[in-house]
Amino acid sequence: MTSGPALDAAGERHRWRAFAVAVTVASITILDLTKVNVALPAIETALGAGSTELQLVVSGYVLTFGLMLVPMGRLGDQRSRRTLFLVGLALFTLTSLVCALATSSTMLLIGRLLQGAAAGVQMPQVLGLVQQLFTGAERGRAFGLFGAVIGLSTAFGPTLGGLLIALGGEQDGWRWIFWLNVPLALAAMALALRLLPRGPQSRDRQPLALDPVGVVLFGGTVLALLVPFLLTTGSPTDDPRRWWSLAGAATFGVAFAAWERHYASTGRSPLIPFRLLRIAPFRNGTLLATAFFAAMPSIFLLTTLFLQHGLGLLPVFAGMVTIGFALASALTSWYGGKLVNRYGRALVVGGLVVMVLAALALALVARWVSPGATPYVMAGVMLIAGLGGGVVISPNQTLTLAEVPVHEGGLAGSMGQLGQRIGTAIGTAIALSLFYAAVLTAPEDRSPVAVYQDAYDHGMIAVGVFLLLALGAGLWDLRGRRRQASDIAQPRGS
Repeated sequence: MTSGPALDAAGERHRWRAFAVAVTVASITILDLTKVNVALPAIETALGAGSTELQLVVSGYVLTFGLMLVPMGRLGDQRSRRTLFLVGLALFTLTSLVCALATSSTMLLIGRLLQGAAAGVQMPQVLGLVQQLFTGAERGRAFGLFGAVIGLSTAFGPTLGGLLIALGGEQDGWRWIFWLNVPLALAAMALALRLLPRGPQSRDRQPLALDPVGVVLFGGTVLALLVPFLLTTGSPTDDPRRWWSLAGAATFGVAFAAWERHYASTGRSPLIPFRLLRIAPFRNGTLLATAFFAAMPSIFLLTTLFLQHGLGLLPVFAGMVTIGFALASALTSWYGGKLVNRYGRALVVGGLVVMVLAALALALVARWVSPGATPYVMAGVMLIAGLGGGVVISPNQTLTLAEVPVHEGGLAGSMGQLGQRIGTAIGTAIALSLFYAAVLTAPEDRSPVAVYQDAYDHGMIAVGVFLLLALGAGLWDLRGRRRQASDIAQPRGS
């Protein structure tokens, strides 16, 4: 007969294999947020896409991704995360195929919108599965690995995209970006069918409660909030009327909050239980992640633009500057997952301090280092930034979800992911607007390098503000935790 320890070891191996499948799919999803950016010039050449269509190829993915996160997180918690994971993965495969075979910019745009929706179906299930599979120190390790993989995917995306375009050529290289998803997703689907845990049997399930009115009002809020930022490029042709959408977001948001309170008062399950926001670590950690993800992708985007347009580097070489960040953040994410239970929020605060100093250093390098040496020095600064960034992402994820009930792990995780997507949309829109405004208003007698140095400085101001907001949220949470610990310890000393 098999011994108890042997069974436990087999169960642990199976959990980690299931986790490996889930986190691999998450990395494919995140890669598609960044690797398509460098393909836009090639798509413009091949399909004759206009500037608005090109913008929507990138932002449409973010939009539909964000719209699906919370409803699918709620549905996964109520039903089978495994089933929704497989459905989302199958749709992601099909929509990647549509994008790869697109014969027009309209077909590509439709494919990207549907691809983002598919990503929004599967991502909440990944976070819910981590909550379901692991507890305690093991959960910290799991989120450490998750953060390492996500950090690698985010930073390697532009480099991978540039490499595929270089290999495939100007006309068809961009299609390889989408073709790559197909075999990877099919292999992941086969492994997921074998390894992912099944949900509870139907007799154990509660009645399905999706709050359809809440879904519509929530979708309207997210759509109206994101659209003006996703359509902001910094160009003078941007329609200023898009900002009226924010009034619609406020209206939808008020109506959504009122409806959710009414819906909960009738004894039913609202789409977003506001009691989650009363959990201080979850609330503070979500705010921190939103501000951090408003800054981090903007650093990569601004640096790539400066290196390409200001210094004339090819996309693949400009993307390589961020490789050090990817490798360093992967390493510290892994160790951060191990150390978070010992050092808690202080670990995250330390990482944010490093990121603030690194952002300042990047701006100084762009301004004062010679153009020939700038890419190499920036790569070194990115390496240091990665050391700090790695101990922000995964430890913050662990701390944010630590007090959330497991049966609401998918919903809570999807709310955090939505905050990240909103932060990214707002942060990149503001940073790009400042960057391009400086370019377009530059005096004619300024050299191209000087013009883009000014633009980089302006964009990095936004990055610095968002990083300081994230640091403020971290310090606020650290203060609250220490006060709570003091209140608990006080009766013992009295």
